[in-house]
This record gives sequence, structure tokens and C-alpha cells, in this order.
Amino acid sequence: MKRDSIFNSMLFGRRLWTVILTVMLVPVVSAAGQNPRMRMPDLSQLAARSTNTVDISLDGALLSLAARFLDDGDKDEHEVKRLLASVKGIYVKTFEFDRDGGYTPSDVDAVRQQLTGPGWSRLMGIGSRRDGENVDIYMWMDGNRPGGLAILAAQPRQLVIVNIIGEIDLEKLRAIEGQFGVPRFDLERRSKDDRKRKDDQ
Repeated sequence: MKRDSIFNSMLFGRRLWTVILTVMLVPVVSAAGQNPRMRMPDLSQLAARSTNTVDISLDGALLSLAARFLDDGDKDEHEVKRLLASVKGIYVKTFEFDRDGGYTPSDVDAVRQQLTGPGWSRLMGIGSRRDGENVDIYMWMDGNRPGGLAILAAQPRQLVIVNIIGEIDLEKLRAIEGQFGVPRFDLERRSKDDRKRKDDQ
């Protein structure tokens, strides 16, 4: 009986350590499994309220196919083609509304929460109280190298969510604006206007 009791204690101890080690390793595995691809929440209610919705999902294969149709002789198209070599995916969701207040901050809370996770950092935030415009740019780092971008652009009657996978920075983003469903954010002008407003305050 005593031997059975010792055996059961040893078995319980092993199981206990297994549980403890599993709990300790979960955060490590979760952090290592992070990647720059955002998991879009269910935005069907938001789409139902919008007057116009754009949903673009381009993976590496489709981007490679699109790059074949770009003209190397054209300076701008050549730059986009060169950029696409380092991009693995472009995902864009745009919602347009016929009136102000068509969406609320809580509608995109699930998206913002992802951007506070491991690997992500807020790179830039540009806002205008007068126009009600806000553009937030987040970067996902793979070690010391950029591995992706996320952009949340909110206007009174429009909401845009952009997720670009690959080695891309702000300079490269300017080359891809207006292509493949990525809006023109005109970040340089917005940034200058934002700095001017702060200086005037």
C-alpha cells in the first residue's frame, strides 16, 4: 500500500510539472507564432451599414501574376514591380457611408487590439480635429527588419483597413499607394499639416 502511495505521488508530481511547463511555454509559443497577417474580425454588420464596400485579398501568387503586366519601361510601374518582389500579401477593406457616424471606435477595437501584440509598434499617427481624419500606421518587425505594415485610416464617412505583408517601409508604401486597392494617404502632406497645426496651437 505504501509503495502504491509513493508511485501515485510520483505520478501526480510528473503531471503537475507537465502542466506547469505547458503553462510556462504557452506565452513563448504564442509570441513566436505571431506574424504580420492580421486576423480580420467579423465586420459584416459594418458592411451592412455602409453604402460601398471594397474587399481586396492578394496573396503572393496573385501579386506575382499582377507584376507581369507592369511595364519595366515606365518608371513608376518599374518601381512598383520592384517593390512587389518583397511583398507577400496585400489585404484591404474599405467601408464608405452616406452620413457621419456610420461606424464607431468599438467597430474596429478588435483590429486595434491585435496591433498592440508582440512584434507590432505604432509608427505614426496623424490626426485632424477639423476634418475628423485620423491615420495610424503600425509596423511589424521581424528582428531588425520590417515584416509588414498595418494602416487604419478613419474619416467621418470612410474607414480603411490595410495590411501589407513583406519587407516594406514608409518610402516603399508611397510607391504602392493607389495600386491594388491601397488608397493614396498622402502621408507627407498630412504629416506637414499635422505639425503645422501643433505649432499653431
